[in-house]
Amino acid sequence: MTATSLPPHHAIHAEGADARGVVPGNVRHLPWLLISGAALGLAILIVGAVGALIDRGWELSVDRAIMLWTRHGSAHGIPIGPPWVRSAMVDITALGGVTVLTVITVIVIGFLALKRLWLTMWLVLGGTISGAIAVAVAKSIVARPRPEIIDHLVTVSSASFPSGHATSSAIVYLTLAALIMQIVPGRLVRGYIICAAALLVGAIGCSRVYLGVHWPSDVLTGWGFGALWALMWWGIGAWARLRRAGRSLLHPGE
Repeated sequence: MTATSLPPHHAIHAEGADARGVVPGNVRHLPWLLISGAALGLAILIVGAVGALIDRGWELSVDRAIMLWTRHGSAHGIPIGPPWVRSAMVDITALGGVTVLTVITVIVIGFLALKRLWLTMWLVLGGTISGAIAVAVAKSIVARPRPEIIDHLVTVSSASFPSGHATSSAIVYLTLAALIMQIVPGRLVRGYIICAAALLVGAIGCSRVYLGVHWPSDVLTGWGFGALWALMWWGIGAWARLRRAGRSLLHPGE
């Protein structure tokens, strides 16, 4: 059987929202490639600007204030909240670790492959792998020391800026959410996906500050970079879908 005579539901053919010629209704009439480039540029600018300030000895007083607040104002104080909060924060922070993020990404990729959503699968691979490289490069360039103002509740060894957990979790969870939102129907479902991802990323970032291993500015920069990274891949995904369908980038309805 030749490639041209394969039945429409052959296993190598993409299906659903990833089928050739299909433009999901969630892809809006905007120049997505331009948006992607702008998001990438802004993300690099944020990390570069904050990193340059930190490299010159810049330190926010609010950083110190927030970290001391988590210990009732004392460097060696007891963490705020009931005893179970500490255990919960350790569990939550693990959700932003390399192992968990890798496992979740592999599971999602496997699911997309089984559903033959090839385009979405490759977009997820591209967004998460390139994001991991970007985080590693940023950490090696700035090399900000870990905060020593309060006791660490977990063991750490790498540089502090930007927060690897906050940045990587934002890149992975928000990029997954952004790309999956393009292929699922229903505004309520899409809203649930992005809200769940945002809450998860927020909790992971807060856990890093609570555990004493990151300055709040490390986390805030990581959140901003990760969100812009997700926006960039959202734009790339929309651009790719329109191009595969043979539609105009500026006028996809034509």
